[in-house]
Amino acid sequence: MIESDTIKLLRECDAGIKMGVSSIDDVLDYVSNEALRKMLAGCKEEHERLADEMQSLLARYHDDGKEPNPMAKGMSWMKTSVKLVLNESDATIADLMTDGCNMGVKSLNKYLNQYKAADEQSKDLTKRLIRLEENLAIDMRKFL
Repeated sequence: MIESDTIKLLRECDAGIKMGVSSIDDVLDYVSNEALRKMLAGCKEEHERLADEMQSLLARYHDDGKEPNPMAKGMSWMKTSVKLVLNESDATIADLMTDGCNMGVKSLNKYLNQYKAADEQSKDLTKRLIRLEENLAIDMRKFL
């Protein structure tokens, strides 16, 4: 049970990190404020560091991880594109990123509760990812 829950939790984190990196990539070209650009780029780097750590954990279990749900990824891209076409501003980007972070925090907490038997290292990684998302949402407030 521990191994099964650990793999499932790591897979969900993998998909979440990929979704987060993709979302940041979708908006970076539209950012005009340099502080916002640096903040998003730094957060992307942190996501990528966690992804590397997670991939090494997944490799222990001979698992390749998980891609984000194609429907969710497509809907996110469409929402981002439409909102930015209607209002290409840093406030719109901050709003989109806040929504994404909140959805990520909600999902990750759900999986953390669902896969209670996961090992402590995987739970710790999940909690660090949750904190990263929570902090980004807080940092976005000054740009709303």
